[in-house]
Amino acid sequence: MNHKSCGDRAGEGFRPSFTLLAEDEATSARRGKLSLFHGEVNTPAFMPVGTYGTVKAMTPEEVEGLGAEIILGNTYHLYLRPGHELIRDMGGLHEFMNWRRPILTDSGGYQVFSLNELRKITEEGVTFQSHLDGSRHMLTPERVVEIEEALGSDVMMVLDECPPHPSSREYLERSLALTNRWALRSLDARRRPELALFAILQGGMDPELRARAASELCGQPFDGFAIGGLSVGEGQELMLKTLEATTPHMPRSRPRYLMGVGTPSDIVEAVARGVDMFDCVLPTRNARNGMFFTSKGKIAIKLARFERDELPPDEGCGCYTCRNYSRAYIRHLFRTREILASRLITGHNLYYYQSLMKRIRAALEAGTFPAFLNDFRAGQEVLQ
Repeated sequence: MNHKSCGDRAGEGFRPSFTLLAEDEATSARRGKLSLFHGEVNTPAFMPVGTYGTVKAMTPEEVEGLGAEIILGNTYHLYLRPGHELIRDMGGLHEFMNWRRPILTDSGGYQVFSLNELRKITEEGVTFQSHLDGSRHMLTPERVVEIEEALGSDVMMVLDECPPHPSSREYLERSLALTNRWALRSLDARRRPELALFAILQGGMDPELRARAASELCGQPFDGFAIGGLSVGEGQELMLKTLEATTPHMPRSRPRYLMGVGTPSDIVEAVARGVDMFDCVLPTRNARNGMFFTSKGKIAIKLARFERDELPPDEGCGCYTCRNYSRAYIRHLFRTREILASRLITGHNLYYYQSLMKRIRAALEAGTFPAFLNDFRAGQEVLQ
């Protein structure tokens, strides 16, 4: 399944699918394979974030070489710049950015709703002012699907409302009802069934509303389901409790995607609760701020103690950065604001995240995930 581009209609006979390969009896962890228009994705999977059609500081070839099988783009940002029509005319997002594997696009709902006073929500959709030039735009569920189909997204996310935390029960109920109506409109607007369409389950931190979201949407013919509205300041304990109240109501036969999460600990704990897919800006954003994710915790490379440190950032790591460069040299690059610092740290962090996912998948295949989980938790306790 290595099609040239989603910009053409060569894959009209293809349909997305998800296959469960293993399930852990002691937890809710799952090992699966997601078949998409541009290839297969092994789950649990972490998707590097490429908001504008690029994973910051990396070439697409480098991202693939680090082990990523799918990346994330953002509909809102690509709609504003350079525009979905231009990308469509260039052969679709895959051709435009020279990425041959699957792409998931977030609907942009979170970005629109974070504009606060610059947007207005109605039954029809969201009217907003561009954060770039103040120009006015409207996104409806139908418009979002149209844009994502023009991009050629392997996984299209529906438009949803992401309520802030905390929110009143009354607000959460109204928001949830609107999100669910929008999801059904998105289904009706779909014209390219070879591209997967995922619904988003909202409901804040209310277990009853999360169950309601699942009951109303999970019987519909979506190709997968996302858990939205988490990692918005609620803390890990409440996030995990909300997951525990949500995933049991989600179909076993379709992929589960936790949006915008998270730290290595967040990911491992969410896998144990039945989640299959993740994305987060942390490995790339923190890299640009000089932070390494390592097997022994986070390292802020700017600290003075690394000035003469000849060790690699993460001893035992097999990535390009750790095989070739010392902490002292990378600290020098970071302090002098050399672009190479961002490239080296980003490359390591993405390698670390993909290696973590490989270890999780291997443990699930071997039937040793509970032992892996215990060892991971023990290591986290030592780091704290």
